[in-house]
Parts: sequence; C-alpha cells; structure tokens
Amino acid sequence: MSRWRTLRFEFQAMASACSVQIDGRDERVMRKAAAEAIAEVHRIESKFSRYLEGSVVSRINRNAGLDLIEVDPETNGLLDFAAQLWALSGGLFDITSGVLRRAWDFKKALVPKVDELQTLLNLVDWKRVERQGNKVRLSTPGMQLDFGGFGKEYAADRAAAVLLHHGIEHALINLGGDLHALGARGLPGQEGEPWQIEIQHPRPKPSQPLESIALLPLARGGLATSGDYERFFIKDGLRYCHILNPQTGWPVTHWQSVSVVAANSTAAGALSTIAMLKGPDALAWLGTQNAPYLAVAQDGQVMRSSAAGEPRPAAPISSRPSPGRRVFKRTATFALSV
Repeated sequence: MSRWRTLRFEFQAMASACSVQIDGRDERVMRKAAAEAIAEVHRIESKFSRYLEGSVVSRINRNAGLDLIEVDPETNGLLDFAAQLWALSGGLFDITSGVLRRAWDFKKALVPKVDELQTLLNLVDWKRVERQGNKVRLSTPGMQLDFGGFGKEYAADRAAAVLLHHGIEHALINLGGDLHALGARGLPGQEGEPWQIEIQHPRPKPSQPLESIALLPLARGGLATSGDYERFFIKDGLRYCHILNPQTGWPVTHWQSVSVVAANSTAAGALSTIAMLKGPDALAWLGTQNAPYLAVAQDGQVMRSSAAGEPRPAAPISSRPSPGRRVFKRTATFALSV
C-alpha cells in the first residue's frame, strides 16, 4: 500500500476560487475521485446558474407569465427545498428576490430610489410560484428564480457524495468559502483530528487582508459564512451589502457575519443567511435550530454558541494565519438537506 499523502486540487467555479483536498494512500483513486467531484460542481453550475442561457433556471425565468414548464426530479427537489426555507424563515429566504439586484449596483455605489425598489418588490413573492407535480411556472411576467442562495453549498455536498462513492473518507471541499468536510484528517500523526478552519475577519486591517477572527474545527459536515463584507459599498457613512431583505428590498445591517456548522454545507449556508436576515433575533432563532454558530456584531463583538446553545463571547485567535491552516473567504450564500 502506498504511503499516506495529501493532494490538493484547485479550480474555478461559480465565480469563486475552489479546491478539493484529500488525505489518502491511493493517488490514482484520489485523482480520479477529485476529477469527478470537480466535474459534478461544473455540472451543477451549468444546470442552475441564472447567468447561463441554457440553464434550467434561465428557462423557467424566460417563461415567466406563460405556461407551466416540466422539470426533472433534481430541480423539483431544490424547489421543494426553497419552499421549506421560505416557510422556515418566515418569508425571509425567498428565491424570487433575485430581481432586487437590478436596483442595487455595487460597482457604481448607487442607492436606489424607493419607487424603484417598490416596483421590483412587486415581483418578489414565493407564493406566486405555481407548482403542479413536476411542473413549475412563475405567475407574473418579470419574476425570476435565483438558486444562488444555495447553489454553491449544494454543489459542495454533491461533490462530497462523489468522493464518498469512490471510497474517499478524509477530504475537505471548499467552494468559495462554502465548506464540506468528508471525515476528519487521515494522515498519520493527524488521524482523527478535525480540519482547522480560520474564519475571515469581516473588518480586517488593511495591512492584514487575510486576518482571521476565530478558529473552528470541522471533522464532518458543512460550514458556511454569510457576511456584509464581500460585496458592498459605503455611502454617507452607511454600509450597503449584497444580502437583501426580500420584504423591504434593503440590505441587512445587524451583523458583520454569521458562520454556522451543520450536517452539510447546504444546511449551513441556508442557516447562516437566514440568521443575517433575522437581525437581532438571529441567535435565538439559531438556538431553536440547534445550530452551532459564530456571529460578529456590528460593534465587532464576537458571539458563539456554547454547548448548551446559549450565546457567549468568543475569544478571538491570533489574527495572522498560522502554518498548515487556511483562511477561507466567503462569497455569497446558502441551504438545508435536500
């Protein structure tokens, strides 16, 4: 049997830097498994990206206000999941809210007019997504679906399933900061130890752009962070970020970031984004979901759940990444087990 080794495969997908890291012995199997896992990520991007004309989502959006469209079981399952998230969040997680991005230009740093937002808010309403069996229809012309809220997380979980199919038991998948750990470390001397994940500081010092704010161990399952620091602009002293409340059209303001650990990446992403949308009610709500979290308030206070699920202050770790660890940046979004 070959010696233990770690192989790391880096690639680009969903406008993000991604990687698959595997501890194992059989290099041939490791490389084949990684290649198929990466191919699965690209398949999901091609199928569900709103930016690609040939995707399922684009086809549904083009047909808004017209006839019902038949979709495959995978797409139907994700729509079931979107309905679950909408109900779980009290309407705050709404995959029809992507139209609001038409009003928010984060490159030009423009704050939209109230009437412009209201026009788009008239197109945001999950209840107007008509479904009959395996068919779906957006009832109003101009409505859109956007799977971006859980697309990367779902892809991370699917990639993990591909690795598992090849017998891989020790791996870490990173899709732009959405993580799935497929078992703990396997290398001799590290066997059974969790992967050590440094959480990016949402307000790093200019001299330390990779500054971290906390260290979270992850042996199995998902870890995701939602925050106000990836896409934003500041105007007249106010920060406007890309996480938009679908009921008001305005960006969230209460938390700098919320990180959540869950059974899979899809669940972690959904819970972290809903927490950002919940504002001051986030930590109590995460407690009802039994979801371990680390949250950074606007004043910089770091809170993390205790073993009992109650919030408590968290002592920050060293701000400089240490050897053998990696700071994972978060770019956009969420989802639960599908």
